[in-house]
Amino acid sequence: MDTAAHDEIDLHPLLDQVRAAHRRQVPDYAQRMADLDRLGQAVRKHRAELVKAVSADFGRRSRHETLAADIMTTLDEIKYLRSNLKAWMRPRHRGVNLAFLPARAEMRPLPLGVIGIVAPWNYPIQLALIPLADAIAAGNHALIKPSEHTPRTAQLLARLIGEVFPAERVSVVQGDAAVGAAFSSLPFDHLVFTGSTVVGRAVMAAAAPNLVPLTLELGGKSPALIAPGYPIEHAAERIAAGKCFNAGQTCVAPDYVLVPRAQRDEFVRAYLASVRKRYPSLAANPDYTAVVNHRQANRLRDWIDDARDRGVTVMQYRPDSETPPPGVEVIPPTVLLDPPDEAKVMQEEIFGPLLPVKSYDSHDEAMAYINGRDRPLAFYPFDRDRKRLRRTLDTVVAGGVCVNDCLIQFGQHELPVGGIGPSGMGQYHGHDGFLAFSKLMPVLYQSRLNGMSVFDPPFGKLADFVVKFFTR
Repeated sequence: MDTAAHDEIDLHPLLDQVRAAHRRQVPDYAQRMADLDRLGQAVRKHRAELVKAVSADFGRRSRHETLAADIMTTLDEIKYLRSNLKAWMRPRHRGVNLAFLPARAEMRPLPLGVIGIVAPWNYPIQLALIPLADAIAAGNHALIKPSEHTPRTAQLLARLIGEVFPAERVSVVQGDAAVGAAFSSLPFDHLVFTGSTVVGRAVMAAAAPNLVPLTLELGGKSPALIAPGYPIEHAAERIAAGKCFNAGQTCVAPDYVLVPRAQRDEFVRAYLASVRKRYPSLAANPDYTAVVNHRQANRLRDWIDDARDRGVTVMQYRPDSETPPPGVEVIPPTVLLDPPDEAKVMQEEIFGPLLPVKSYDSHDEAMAYINGRDRPLAFYPFDRDRKRLRRTLDTVVAGGVCVNDCLIQFGQHELPVGGIGPSGMGQYHGHDGFLAFSKLMPVLYQSRLNGMSVFDPPFGKLADFVVKFFTR
């Protein structure tokens, strides 16, 4: 992130305005509930426009994928927050050390202040509005920086937010990477960034001078591990569902598959058959999402060429010879057989419909391979042997796990989303989102009658007895 590029972009006055408004009046329960309700109503009101804007930004985005992954998840989160907010806002009783009784203690959840939200392009609605909803539930104000790669959606989000909130409560900041760099360097009370690991490092560096706490939702290479004896067709079907959704442009998409060597070819056949069933055509199929822009599509094509140059067998599903409409970047579902670790497709998160399939000879070897790489954002073990599965879950550390399926862990209210190491830090969604944007402030209430005078000098025999008793 080039700090020199944003020296002339000053967003501090906007942050100061929003922070001053929060200090004047911290949103109470009624305000938070009303804000969440209006936000949900606005998403419903603009639902059709949001679907069209995202599709226009992608060149072509499946309507049902946007409704399911962007609209439905956002509305579901808002509903869950409203259902539980009163209980979450209550102070939580904590115990007091025996020596300090009859004092009492509690933890009071207080809003942090102003939350910065940097949203990515792959799910530009939900990854802006879900952290916003969590921040509002916790009583914060917020600034949002949508991705410049989905400008139509960003403009619509700015209009939607403007209809719901006064500017001093929530505002949308639009602009290019330089604006994003200036945004990330602001002294927020908490900053949420969703995006690549490379940019995440730059965001962390930009936040460091102000000691801004971070929630980094990054990505990495999330593996699927098919255990010996697991039904190959079922694994292939679920992995195809996870990989082809949004054309693989999902931070928790299965990035590569580890399969027993003797079953590799069977898996590939079953995977391509599942793809064929889902997408009888690609070029003009409204159900198959395009890659977001020419640069991303060319990156994927370069990685395919790199694999071929290394002698890797590349199998692509090409059901038609038609040319996609202008501006629609279609990359067909592609399988790469046993690419070496030096191949580009094995070096970075793929973020597209390319699936490396790696053979293994023993289950321990497969787990060692996963553990020898950066800890992933998601891990997908396919196994029906409970004892072996327990050992796998005790061995492989990931941001989140879904057993015998893909992606669906992301939509669970009671399971937070968050990475570990290069795949991210911190977590949110549901109650964990409320906690992420709150300060659980410890409070000790001293009793009118208490024994603290024992420790006031001059010390006597009673103090000696008490100290001896509690240090015995």
